[in-house]
Amino acid sequence: MSLVIRTLSDQLVDLVRNRILSGAVSTEQAIRQDALAAELGVSKIPLREALARLEEEGLIRSQANRGFFVSPLSASEAKEVYELRVKLEPEATALAARLATEEDHAHATETFDTLSTFTNEHGEGVGAFNRAFHRALFRPCGKPITVNLLERLQVLSERYVRKHLEQLGRDERANEEHRELLQAWLARDEHRVEVLMRAHIGKTLDDLQLQLVGK
Repeated sequence: MSLVIRTLSDQLVDLVRNRILSGAVSTEQAIRQDALAAELGVSKIPLREALARLEEEGLIRSQANRGFFVSPLSASEAKEVYELRVKLEPEATALAARLATEEDHAHATETFDTLSTFTNEHGEGVGAFNRAFHRALFRPCGKPITVNLLERLQVLSERYVRKHLEQLGRDERANEEHRELLQAWLARDEHRVEVLMRAHIGKTLDDLQLQLVGK
């Protein structure tokens, strides 16, 4: 039996990351480390370690004598993140379609059903479930380094997903694109999966570039 031991810093990274991705932490004000440490019932030392790791992920930035701030959304970051996804994700997802097991199929289908429900209801967890759905599609590709890179890009994408879905009608389009992707993936149609994923990511980037003009 294998044991998974998670340090306090690991747990804090997850907690603070989720708050940032959900939009619960403002980009305008410094993260109040004293108040956050007290709220979470921890000392500032492991919290600072967690914040430093989140800075490495690109979610926050430090300013001398001012502390940590959530990185603002920007057109340039969206372009870089989504262009990297276009280079890696369509091919990885297509390969995963070929290698996926029946268990992988069941997991992807269940994740899509949950994502679809949250998207229709404009639920707070839509970004997280969008990330989970994409991860379910590319993880079976058998390339651990590619998977690791894509998972990091998915984290950076999550806030942009929430921004993207603010526009009326985007949720219906996203659901339909995800449904088509899943159907092709379950059918192991590698070529169609790659084409659909490339178009899906590309259209999202095009929309975001318009939304983030001047940022």
